[in-house]
Amino acid sequence: MCGRFTLKGPPNQIAEMLGLATVPNLAPRYNIAPTQDVLALRPEADGDRHLAWLRWGLIPFWAKDAGIGARMINARADTVAEKPAFRQAYRSRRCVIAADGFYEWKTVAKGRKQPFHIHRADEAPFVFAGLWERWEKGAEPVESCTIITTDAPADLAPIHHRVPVILDGDALQAWLDTPEEEADGLRDLLTPLPEGTLVADPVTTTVNKVSNDGPECLEPAPLEEADAEEPAPKKASQGDLFG
Repeated sequence: MCGRFTLKGPPNQIAEMLGLATVPNLAPRYNIAPTQDVLALRPEADGDRHLAWLRWGLIPFWAKDAGIGARMINARADTVAEKPAFRQAYRSRRCVIAADGFYEWKTVAKGRKQPFHIHRADEAPFVFAGLWERWEKGAEPVESCTIITTDAPADLAPIHHRVPVILDGDALQAWLDTPEEEADGLRDLLTPLPEGTLVADPVTTTVNKVSNDGPECLEPAPLEEADAEEPAPKKASQGDLFG
């Protein structure tokens, strides 16, 4: 499951990673959480790719209540093409979501939850495979998204059994450019990065509180951290189903 992530790198690195000339000046984010707006890249009707701010937590176009989005922050790679909430978006509304790290929590001694920040060793930005939807049943249209997750590689599985799908190179291009009628062939892209690509650093429980969104979220911590004043973030009630 992916329930929090970071995007703190300089805009020029993010632009290069996305294949764009520039991106807007972005304030560094150290604790991006569900229901907040996230930076996504998607194809548009003009054939070009454009940046968009999408609410994290996909609201299916058929939903009666936008609140369902809070339970749709992740979509499982093995079922995303069939689940009613995601199958149409999987075929025709794919996007990628900019990030440079994500958090997972591991149960340690006495049931405490130890947060880890998981990222590339060189701290380079990357993108998650995502889907987006436009919901028009409220007073204002809402564009929202979900992050696709897959089985964790062996080196990260002791922390959590699932990780977000990270795309680069040809996989990123295929995810955005493949036409609807060929979408079934995209399943092979929804796999974890090879072992050793990502590193996991234990950090303090500062990140557990959504309102904390500064560099202190990445403060290193010993693995057997004693200070657990804040409870670990609650996962969506249907997290095992969707993430």
